Amino acid sequence: MNPPDGGVADELPGIAPRLRDLRRSRGFTLESAAGRAGLSPAHLSRLETGRRQPSLPMLLGLARVYGTTVSELLGEMPPERDAIVRGGPLEGAPGGGAGGWLYRQAGGSGRAMQALRVRVPYGTEGDLVRVHPGEEWLYVLDGRLRVVLGETVHDLDPGDSAHFDSLTPHRIAALDVGGARLLFVHTLLQSPAAELCLGSGVHRL
Repeated sequence: MNPPDGGVADELPGIAPRLRDLRRSRGFTLESAAGRAGLSPAHLSRLETGRRQPSLPMLLGLARVYGTTVSELLGEMPPERDAIVRGGPLEGAPGGGAGGWLYRQAGGSGRAMQALRVRVPYGTEGDLVRVHPGEEWLYVLDGRLRVVLGETVHDLDPGDSAHFDSLTPHRIAALDVGGARLLFVHTLLQSPAAELCLGSGVHRL
């Protein structure tokens, strides 16, 4: 038998008080929250008192209104993420990919941003133009770095940084024979275009 009002088939213990508590903690009245979620106040009241079970579209709508996730609405605890990333040697991609760049993950995995420590060797991929979705931020630790954004050339010294939209055509190259070291934060490794960032054969460390 289908649940009433197109709700989920199984009972969702504890979801009713969570819906009520979330609404109140966000400062919504029953009427305002229901209106934003496309529900009637009476229907939302029944969800909050457990007289009706919400469907998945309802959960998605309420999660959006309350600025949370369906997992939180269901009372699921997110897995613990290690906030500490220990240092280690820089490494390259398997088979010598990434144009000789050396890098190591410097931030937690599975997050919207990816942080890397990068070593850019001299004379590699300086003419490779990259264009891809996302944002990039870099900070020069030592050596000098040339960053070309569109038609504008920027020569960066240690302590200089750059923050730009990755849809801007860009090129990155070391200016000194000894190469350059930098901190590099971007959103690209979450996308299928990851290899465009560090070259083909990019490897997540």
